[in-house]
Amino acid sequence: MKLVDEAGLLAALAPLTSREPRVVVAGNFATPLTTLGCLDAALPAYRLFALNAQAGMPERPGVVHETPFVGPGVRRSARLDYVPARLSLVPRLFARTHAPDIVLLHTTPPRAGRVSLGLEVNVLPAAVDECRRRGGLVIAQVNPRMPWTYGDGELSTDLIDVGFEVDAPLTSPLPRQPGDLERTIGERVAALVEDGATLQLGIGGVPDATLAGLVDRRGLRIWTEMFSDGVLALDAAGALDRDEQLVASFLFGSPELYSWVDGNHRVRMLRTEVTNDPAEIARHPRMTSVNSALQVDLYGQANASWAGGRIYSGFGGQSDFVVGALHAAGGVAVVALPSWHPKADRSTIVASLDGPATSFQHSWVVTEQGAASIWPATSRDQARHLIAVAHPDARSGLQDAAEARGLT
Repeated sequence: MKLVDEAGLLAALAPLTSREPRVVVAGNFATPLTTLGCLDAALPAYRLFALNAQAGMPERPGVVHETPFVGPGVRRSARLDYVPARLSLVPRLFARTHAPDIVLLHTTPPRAGRVSLGLEVNVLPAAVDECRRRGGLVIAQVNPRMPWTYGDGELSTDLIDVGFEVDAPLTSPLPRQPGDLERTIGERVAALVEDGATLQLGIGGVPDATLAGLVDRRGLRIWTEMFSDGVLALDAAGALDRDEQLVASFLFGSPELYSWVDGNHRVRMLRTEVTNDPAEIARHPRMTSVNSALQVDLYGQANASWAGGRIYSGFGGQSDFVVGALHAAGGVAVVALPSWHPKADRSTIVASLDGPATSFQHSWVVTEQGAASIWPATSRDQARHLIAVAHPDARSGLQDAAEARGLT
């Protein structure tokens, strides 16, 4: 890795200015925005591939946003190119249809010839591998504030062409305390989690509230695509198995979380191909997957991706972990959501989904109204259980829909 100033960075990018290169950049809350701004100024047109892009991404003519998981930073972009894919399969895109010309990382300063990707490992090692194989350009924004995490995100500096030094604070999601409704759902989900379970929890108020309800458990393990501050409370309460590493592929949260993971050998950050491999997930006893959704229909199918006829997010890791959990010994796959969507003013338990199914055949669907057993159950029992946990204002219409579909 050769450290360069802005002029050196622009010189490295100069051979790519005459075409539309594909840039794979760290997403979530690890996007190297300073270096990305320099790249954006240098390249007239390019395709920007990022997972769960946050605010601050370039948005102008000439920039096409590609992603298998749409974040709020590009959700309303007129130049959004959504690529449906399970998160476990995204690395394969780089060797097939979405070969990277540039990979833009956000790393620690080097130590003994290595850097750490810190908060965001995810699909980046696969992107680096393919970019190097094709003779592309690997750039690192080198930031002393990035925590050092161990695992697949520790890269040799020989894999990086140029480094651009930036001392910038890391971004965090806005703090948000779960409300009464989310706490009720979280308590119901927590009641399904046994001592010694291995946890995967998605993003949002309900997963956070679920973690808060697990402080009295013991021997819990973490194998997940991501975690946030809720894990700190579990650790402080002695709920985690201290002999087991906490495995994830990316993380985001408060500065306290970033400080906690820095140099913490109990945290192991692995490539998405490993963390989200359903066969690998199924190896963990009592694997308990907890995810949210926008809708669940009377057949037990969940839509967590589409809203109002538009892509809202994507598959993410939900489909990977639902399948993996169901095949684990004592595994449980839970979808948790409020029974009513206040903005849309409609039930989230519906007769038929508005968009494609993200996942299906879960163990439980949980709302503030109760927990519906989905598998194993007959289709009629599934519908009956789901109607029972729907909002009271929706139950009559759902009962009529179930009868029309032969589900009674």
